Amino acid sequence: MTPAPSRRRNAAPPREELLAAAMETIAERGLDGLTMAGLGREVGMSSGHLLYYFRTKDELLLQTLEWSEGRLGAARGALLSRGGTARERLDAYVDLYLPEGPRDPHWTLWLEVWNRSQNAGDDARARQAAIEGAWHRDLVALLAEGISRGEFRPVDPARSAARLRALLDGFSVHVALGIPGTGRPQVLSHVADFITETLLFSHPAA
Repeated sequence: MTPAPSRRRNAAPPREELLAAAMETIAERGLDGLTMAGLGREVGMSSGHLLYYFRTKDELLLQTLEWSEGRLGAARGALLSRGGTARERLDAYVDLYLPEGPRDPHWTLWLEVWNRSQNAGDDARARQAAIEGAWHRDLVALLAEGISRGEFRPVDPARSAARLRALLDGFSVHVALGIPGTGRPQVLSHVADFITETLLFSHPAA
C-alpha cells in the first residue's frame, strides 16, 4: 500500500501561521525577501496554493498588515483599559504607535501597503481606512476622557486626535526609514512637548 502523503504537504497551515511567517520574513529579510515561492517553502505549500488563498501579493501584504494590526489592537485595548491617568495611558499609546526603530517590520509593511493603495480597489482601501479608524477612535475616546476628568484642556478631542496622529505618522516614517536626527528617543521628546503645549494646562511659575 502506498504510504499516505504527509499532512504538511497536503493540508494548508492555519491562516495565522501563514501570516506570522510572512511577517517573520519581512522582519528578517525585508519586503524584497518576501516572495510567494519563499513563503511557500517556509510553510510547506506551493506558490500556486498560496495564490489560491491570497490571489495577489498585494492581498497577502494587506492581510498580513490586518493580522499585525489585530495584535496591536489587542495590546492597545489592554493599555487603554488599565488604571492610571489619561496622560499615562496617552504616553503608552504613543509608545505603542511609534516604530521600534529603522526597518521596523510592521511599519515597513504599513508603508508598502499604503504605497500600493494608489492603485488598490475600493475594498482594499476601505480595509486600510478601517485600520486607521480604530487608532483614531481610541485616541479620541482617551482624549475625551482626559478632558472630562480635568487632566487635559477643553479642546476638540477629534480635531486634537487628528493633529496628534498626523504628527505621529510623520515622525514614524522618519524613524522607520532611519532618517538622521529623528531616532525614537528624539521623537518621543518632540511628541511629549507637543502634548504638553497643546493638551495640558499651563501653570504659572511660582
